[in-house]
Amino acid sequence: MKTVFTKFTSKFSAVIVASSLALAGSTFASSAAEDEGGTPHYPLMKPVEQSWSFAGPFGHYDKAQLQRGLKIYTEVCAACHSMNLLSYRNLSALGYSEQQIKNYAAEYEVTDGPNDDGEMFERPALPNDRFKGPYANEKEAASANNGALPPDMSLLAKARAPERGFPTFIFDIFTMYAENGADYIYSLMTGYQDPPEGTTVQDGLHYNPFFVAGTSLAMANPLSDDIVEFDDGTKSTVDQQARDIAAFLTWAADPNLDQRKQRGFIVILFLIVFAGLLYFTKKKIWSDVAH
Repeated sequence: MKTVFTKFTSKFSAVIVASSLALAGSTFASSAAEDEGGTPHYPLMKPVEQSWSFAGPFGHYDKAQLQRGLKIYTEVCAACHSMNLLSYRNLSALGYSEQQIKNYAAEYEVTDGPNDDGEMFERPALPNDRFKGPYANEKEAASANNGALPPDMSLLAKARAPERGFPTFIFDIFTMYAENGADYIYSLMTGYQDPPEGTTVQDGLHYNPFFVAGTSLAMANPLSDDIVEFDDGTKSTVDQQARDIAAFLTWAADPNLDQRKQRGFIVILFLIVFAGLLYFTKKKIWSDVAH
C-alpha cells in the first residue's frame, strides 16, 4: 500500500511541476511577444560591464580616481547638477586634508541667517555645509534647461542602475556583482551617437541607446577629450573621464563600501572560527557518552 501511495504522489508531483513549467513558459512567451509588438524596454542596449577597483568582496575605492571624478563634477557636471546629500567635509574620505577641504568649500557662497537685523546673508561655505547647487530651486533649474529638471547626483548611481533581469541576477549573487550603476553611467557617458536610420529624435534631445528612460535625453554629451586637466597627469580622454565620474558618483551614493566589505570579511571569518569551536566543543562533550 505504501509503495502504491509513493508512486501516486510522485506522479502527481511530476504533473504539477510540468503544468507549472508549461504555464510559466506560455506566460514568458506571451510577455516576449508583447515586448516585440509593443513598447520596447529601456535601455535599448545593456550597460557594458567594466573592471572597477571597488568590485568583488575585496574591492575598494581608488582615491586618485575619486579625486579625478570630483574634478570632473566640479568643472563639468556642477553647472547643471546638484549633490544635495553630500557635505564638503565628506571629501576627507578622498584623501584631502582639512585645509584643502576648507579652501574648496570657500570657493562657494551659501545663504545663511538670519542675522541680528533679521536678514539672510551670503557667506563662504564651510566644511559642514552641503554642496552648493547651481540653482536656487527646482523651478529655476527646469526653466534654465528647457523644462528638463537635471537630477540630483547624490544617489544617481543607485537610482539609475538598471535591473539585470533573469537569470543574470542569480549569478550576481555568487559573483557579488553590484556595479550596475557605475556600468550604466560609464555606458551612458560614452554612448552618445547618431540615431539609426528611421529613428526620429525631437529637437533639443540627444540619442543615446543606453539611456534608462527612453531613446534620447535632454542632456547633450558633456564630455570631450581634454575638457579637464587632471592634476596627477592622467590622460584626459572621454573614456577615462567616464570611468572617473562613474566611480565618483558610486562613492557619493555608497561612501561606506570599503568599511562594509572589511566588516563583512571579519564577520565571515568570525563565523568560520566560531563554527569550528562549536564542532570541537561538541566532540569533546559527547566523546565519552555511549551512542
